[in-house]
Amino acid sequence: MQRAAIERLLPAAYQRASTTGSVLGALIDVMAALHEPDEQLLSEVDELFAPYRTRDAFAAYLTRWVALDQVIATPSGAPLPLRPGDLRNLVALGAHLAQWRGTPYGMCRALQIATGVGGFAVDEPADRPFHLVVRVPPAAADRLTLINRLVAVEKPAATTFEVVVDPSLPEIPLPAIPEEPS
Repeated sequence: MQRAAIERLLPAAYQRASTTGSVLGALIDVMAALHEPDEQLLSEVDELFAPYRTRDAFAAYLTRWVALDQVIATPSGAPLPLRPGDLRNLVALGAHLAQWRGTPYGMCRALQIATGVGGFAVDEPADRPFHLVVRVPPAAADRLTLINRLVAVEKPAATTFEVVVDPSLPEIPLPAIPEEPS
């Protein structure tokens, strides 16, 4: 709070006594100085929660807000192969992905965003009810740990799944993910 804002909160007698050089004036200056760090933090609070502008560590924390923290958490604490840009995209599009959770589209889109590779396919074999086969393009074969974790989170609860690398899948260019305006 600025000095003038603090003075307005005081009774009229104190407002008149808070002149420069007085004891009360010095106390008000100290109060204003104490508020300055908090005021600075509050003026930039939107930066904390913007997935593309926040620190990398806080972007990982924001996955909790969009129910994707299970994807990046590991029991051993070892990080999954998720690049910071892909993590930020997951957080930014987390609400959109939540609307499609449990659907083939939602799973493919989440996999595309998390890996940066397009061309995933989800099949539901007729001879195996409640089972999904997630076909992975070769360009994402090095990220199978992440893919398995993401499929486990995004699939319908009562289904089983298998992840297979399918060399016949073409690598499809990803649609552009719009950047958040500055």
